[in-house]
Amino acid sequence: MTKNLVLIGYGGMGKRHLERLQNVSEINVRGIYDWDAEKTKSAQSAGYRTYTDYPEVLNDQAVDIVLIATPNDAHKQLAIDAMNAGKHVICEKPVTLSTSDFQDILDVATETKRCFMVDQNRRWDENYQMIKKLYDEHTLGQVYDIENRVQGSRGVPDDWRRTVEHGGGMIYDWCVHLLDRILMLKKNNRLVSVYADLSGALGHEVDDGFRIILRFDDHMRALLEVGTTNFIKLPEWYMSGSTGTAIIKDFDLHGEYVTLEGKLAQDAVPVEAGAGFTKTMAPRTDNSIKHHQLPQVETDVCDFYRNFVAWIDGKEEPLVKNSEVMWTLQVIQKIFESGRQNKVVFF
Repeated sequence: MTKNLVLIGYGGMGKRHLERLQNVSEINVRGIYDWDAEKTKSAQSAGYRTYTDYPEVLNDQAVDIVLIATPNDAHKQLAIDAMNAGKHVICEKPVTLSTSDFQDILDVATETKRCFMVDQNRRWDENYQMIKKLYDEHTLGQVYDIENRVQGSRGVPDDWRRTVEHGGGMIYDWCVHLLDRILMLKKNNRLVSVYADLSGALGHEVDDGFRIILRFDDHMRALLEVGTTNFIKLPEWYMSGSTGTAIIKDFDLHGEYVTLEGKLAQDAVPVEAGAGFTKTMAPRTDNSIKHHQLPQVETDVCDFYRNFVAWIDGKEEPLVKNSEVMWTLQVIQKIFESGRQNKVVFF
């Protein structure tokens, strides 16, 4: 059965949701509410029905789902009010700025028997699905190192994302995605420790980038890095294993993976390297490795919305579980602790 949805927040992310929802037959966009008058006019000009205030949304008995795409600090109360009014809720990430606030939301979801799910949309990124396929199928042998970077040179957006009050900064903007994906990839392993180096290069009151090292009980290391002052980008994904390496350079999926086809310790001829020579780092001159194109994967972010409707109807379990979101938020709190104290934090 088709569900009626109202979008709360007609900003960049809100508009992106509307674009995706055009491909989801299970959901009808009933209207939009934004407390900014100019954004309301913009929504009206785009042909959407608008609401004068939030209580009008909550009192509309035809509304089944409220989708919250507002500044981060507003999520909690909007979600609680919606569920108390009988609405199911989709919420943008980060769901809240603390685990206690998120628990308050979950308590209301339980009390009201409403479905609440967080939009961790980057689980559907094609590059992540490629890395996941290689990892799950042990294509590179025993993986011991994964690096995931997102870099740009435009700084932190000049809006609420530069303020602590509203939950700005790159940890809440991007780490919540990168961390969620690594924790999902490593869900069968225990996280042992985290170390975070938060960047304040641009002088804002929030972080403008970070380097985070996660270590797991199988000795695998994950490096998560985001930068907003990088005019030359490093590869987005780099994964090393006992019998292979994979690289994905960018969102456009330029990359490859290489696998060992012969002996790892094949004898090598020393080569000149700068002012010296090396045998250890000499390139392979035999046929012991093979180059491959990145694997093909099928992924559709609109499955997130379809799954939410199916969950409401009791037909499917949620693809993004609230327990997973809580764990990510708990680790983020440890990341901030590590950054403040400049030390490794153990779990």
